[in-house]
Amino acid sequence: MSEKQNVEASGLNRAKPYQLVLFPLNNGATNVYYVLVLSYIATFGSNVLALGLMFASIMVTAMRLCDAITDPIIGALIDRTNGKFGKFRPFMVIGNLVMAVSIILLYIVTPYIPADMMPLRYVVFVLLYFVWVIGYTFQTSCTRSGQTVLTNDPKQRPLFTIFNTVGSLVGMGVMQFVAPILRANVADYSSADFYRVLTPIGVVISIVLTLLAVIGIWEKDQSKYFGVGGEKQKKVKVSEYIEIIKNNKPMQRLMIAGAGCKLALSIATNTTVLCMLYGCMMGNYDSLYLPMMILGYAASVPFFLLTVRTSQKKGQKASLVRYVSVALVCYVGVLALLLLWNPSNGMNLIFPSVNVYTILFIICFGVGYGAYYATADMPIPMVADCSDYETYRSGKYIPGIMGTLFSLVDKLVSSLAATVVGIAVGVIGLSNLPTADTPYAPGMNWVVIVLFCLIPMIAWAVTLIAMKGYSLTGDRMKEIQEVNAKRKEAIAEGMSLEEAMEKYK
Repeated sequence: MSEKQNVEASGLNRAKPYQLVLFPLNNGATNVYYVLVLSYIATFGSNVLALGLMFASIMVTAMRLCDAITDPIIGALIDRTNGKFGKFRPFMVIGNLVMAVSIILLYIVTPYIPADMMPLRYVVFVLLYFVWVIGYTFQTSCTRSGQTVLTNDPKQRPLFTIFNTVGSLVGMGVMQFVAPILRANVADYSSADFYRVLTPIGVVISIVLTLLAVIGIWEKDQSKYFGVGGEKQKKVKVSEYIEIIKNNKPMQRLMIAGAGCKLALSIATNTTVLCMLYGCMMGNYDSLYLPMMILGYAASVPFFLLTVRTSQKKGQKASLVRYVSVALVCYVGVLALLLLWNPSNGMNLIFPSVNVYTILFIICFGVGYGAYYATADMPIPMVADCSDYETYRSGKYIPGIMGTLFSLVDKLVSSLAATVVGIAVGVIGLSNLPTADTPYAPGMNWVVIVLFCLIPMIAWAVTLIAMKGYSLTGDRMKEIQEVNAKRKEAIAEGMSLEEAMEKYK
């Protein structure tokens, strides 16, 4: 029997190589805005629009709290959508267009509002940011929920992690490389000119990545791939979601683990934190930022390969736990080095020349960053496992609500990062968020130690605790996929969902 026949006989839905490569670019498209908005929105509001520092920082979190209402609604809309253009493609396209229009108006138009009309600046800032959040929810939820139709092969699904990370790098990495170049050649982060140039670049990149992602999922965005019921799939009532969330224990634990991974990434890569570390403390932002970022990305490459290999052999849970543990151990070294920091006795980063301190920092930071960056997005493909488990448990196919639940956690945590940074900076008496050219102020080293090391380490510890009771191991997912495949085949032959659920357990 050929490989194709084996796949058909087992009921596996496998993706073509180009689909595995292109669809994860949807994550890259949204991560363009992750950098463009979440890394700079507080600085833009505080330094360009002259809004209060605490207002600009806390507003990021406040807006995400609004998603506690909008996320489940959008998730339900996705689950109930099955039109001519599929379930996911409409939300990907509409979401991207909404983000593009809102962020252009926010970053390019609002600075033209006169300073003596400050109340109008506050109102427009809040409204445009809220509209952007809606578009972000539309598109990010599709990255998580769309995996369920792309592939359910336990050997193939872990590959989504590496392509998802590559897609993220294409979007996030390009923006992170372009931003400091613009800062050095166009204007500083606190200037409106910086945002007038960066915004169109980000919008164009995001639109191109979205179109490629739509091509990637086009063939799979059909009802025959929607759960075990296919075209006969029953629509889930909104009132049923609470029961689903309550009983899907793996999803609960994954949300906690995902929050831990996201919080670590969001705070440790926050632009203000890196400005304080490489600029204010080490005194050489322009020579340190790009090299250290390149070091981290380069170090993550072998970990990407290791995570996929481990996931295929032992399951995604085992891979996540192993490499988050590596990051946690390495950051103990980073913490020790930052505690020893003292430029007067040579305990300082020096680049391109090196000293013992620099070598140790490169080793600890490089390995630690590589490990946690490779695992930062790993919970995303695990959402598909939780969705398949829900189909196995209840017979319901609800990738939309699963995706938006996880998206909600993603956004709450990433926005919390901006608030935490703003509060920490305010504690040491600064009225504006530091930039690369801000002189060192007493207490900055402790802010960096807490934000760059301690909070991520605590977040990783929480991730490890949550994963301890996560039941969807590699072997367990193989069993679940086999049962779902048998139920789907039985329903296609005329058996009711209830009968198939009863017969195949």
